[in-house]
Amino acid sequence: MPFVVQINADIGEIAEDITDGTQEALMPYLTAVNIACGGHAGTAATMRVSIEQAGRHRLAIGAHPGYPDPANFGRLAMSMPLDAVVQMVFEQIQRLAEFTDDIRHVKPHGALYNQAAKDPALARAIALGTARFSKEVTLVGLAGSVMLEAFAEEGFAVAAEAFADRRYNADGTLVARSEARALIVDPGEAAAQAVRFASSGRIQTICVHGDTPGAAAIARAVAQALIL
Repeated sequence: MPFVVQINADIGEIAEDITDGTQEALMPYLTAVNIACGGHAGTAATMRVSIEQAGRHRLAIGAHPGYPDPANFGRLAMSMPLDAVVQMVFEQIQRLAEFTDDIRHVKPHGALYNQAAKDPALARAIALGTARFSKEVTLVGLAGSVMLEAFAEEGFAVAAEAFADRRYNADGTLVARSEARALIVDPGEAAAQAVRFASSGRIQTICVHGDTPGAAAIARAVAQALIL
């Protein structure tokens, strides 16, 4: 019996992967994508092509806003005024909306995501920025974190997320990418972790990062494991 969970990937982040087929190779194994929308990565061209690719595979499209720090790929923590975060999130979602009228969900990226998982005020700012665009989308956040509580308190449907290709600390947070053990690159190990999460009944969506080495093989293994 298949598990009832989405498989998502963060895309639209690396121009070469978009044009050489690496990104689209993931898509047969996904149900949703989160498209970078001009903060940590993403241009008009990459958003447009990513949306076209996702459409060919009938994937749910989401916005993937992040800190405006492309030099560090949005993965370094920043301290921004909360009203600036609200505006930043709104503007990035709106930028993606120039190319599609079918944004189903919003998932913060990188350091913004990791900080919001521990900081309800920051999570609330993300929700308020999203609300300026629409409250009819789902907000995606780390399973078991305060960000999901903050999102729900602002009236949003939420999706608890786990990661197939990332290792976790004992407190349920993600191991920092600066540590050598942060990534899971073995497809079998990633698939086994995905099954553990899915079988818990507390997860609605599982992520495979598009920039993880061997991402397509990982996504294939995860998809196969979850439908058996």
